[in-house]
Amino acid sequence: MLFNVITWAPDPEIFSIGPLSIRYYGVLFALGFLIGYYIIDKMFKKENIPELWLEKLFIYVMVATVIGARLGHVFFYGWEYYSQNPGDILKVWEGGLASHGGAIGILIALWFYSKKYTKQSMLWTLDRLVIPVALAAVFIRLGNLMNSEIVGAPTTMPWGFVFEKLEYVRGVDNPLTPRHPSQLYEAIAYLITFGYTYYLYWKKEAYKREGLIMGIFLIGIFLGRFIIEFFKDNQEAFEESMALNMGQILSIPFVIWGVYLIIRALKRPEKEVKLPIIKTKTKK
Repeated sequence: MLFNVITWAPDPEIFSIGPLSIRYYGVLFALGFLIGYYIIDKMFKKENIPELWLEKLFIYVMVATVIGARLGHVFFYGWEYYSQNPGDILKVWEGGLASHGGAIGILIALWFYSKKYTKQSMLWTLDRLVIPVALAAVFIRLGNLMNSEIVGAPTTMPWGFVFEKLEYVRGVDNPLTPRHPSQLYEAIAYLITFGYTYYLYWKKEAYKREGLIMGIFLIGIFLGRFIIEFFKDNQEAFEESMALNMGQILSIPFVIWGVYLIIRALKRPEKEVKLPIIKTKTKK
């Protein structure tokens, strides 16, 4: 019944100064990175990992996330438009980021990072990095909620949201139709993933089984994404004729990889990681 639903109509903009606009999405995105930096810092100090590695990791991941997420949106969801308007690819401020693209971008960046700095496998870094990444994903979905975007499918459930600021909903005549708050569904799934991986790291020292934390992260994030997609509105018109939408198709390889990593990690014994000696230059 309509009186049981939640009316959702926040202004995505917090405030503006001239042409500069401060929006909830940007603040939450930045907050995810800052808290993530703090968590990784604690982890690196626990394991006596060089501080230089943390600084470089932050830069690599930040740049790779933005570039990867943007290109993921361009190629996976909007190629028909961007192939005709290539100049708009750079207009990140107008929106359009894809989490699968961000994940691929991070993986590529970590390959270079591992080769240049840690001299460890990529899984060594990923077992630590994915913990704050899961938390950052929570903030990003909350940002989507504040933007009234990536909305769920119509629902009769009493917790349905009426997104009053939703400009256009594909295939729905009435934009005030109650819809699943899929952004919150994903945020909850990612928060659970963060909590469990954080617990495994600090209480069970699961990072000694290479790939275990990464595998659990992949299943928690992408299996959750796969299931929640059934309750979401398709983002692009071409997805309407597909049995599984693009988000689900892109999630399947990550889930399979996660299962493989968990099985692999549990079959292998725990191991202590020997860090390479960091040479420092001395002034003459």
